[in-house]
Amino acid sequence: MIRGSCLCGGIKYQIHHQLGPIIYCHCQRCRKSSGSAFVTSTEISRADFEVIEGQDLIKRYPNPGAVDRFFCSHCGSQLYSQRETTPLIMRVRLGTLDDRISEKVGAHIFVGSKAEWHEILDDAIQHQERP
Repeated sequence: MIRGSCLCGGIKYQIHHQLGPIIYCHCQRCRKSSGSAFVTSTEISRADFEVIEGQDLIKRYPNPGAVDRFFCSHCGSQLYSQRETTPLIMRVRLGTLDDRISEKVGAHIFVGSKAEWHEILDDAIQHQERP
């Protein structure tokens, strides 16, 4: 089990299974939503994610036909995203994990549209778009 929470601590969650591959997404939407060069997330089964506290604080930013983003309405922390086309899968933002993990980045996606001011320095696989 892996625990996580938002910045203010109002939302606490648990992941009841191993994490999927760690992905750095460099697309413009992820940069805009995070205010950073990329978003770090892992894909897990929706059934493996449990909100322990603060369910009422979770708000959804809907983006029809794309990715819906879920965040804390109090502190603004992005928690996860989900696509309408894959409702049983979610992508958890690793920056919200409270427990340490040993896994490392598996791939970079959308490097064809990455921020020009960011340089990728690791040896992880790079995909120009979504593989």
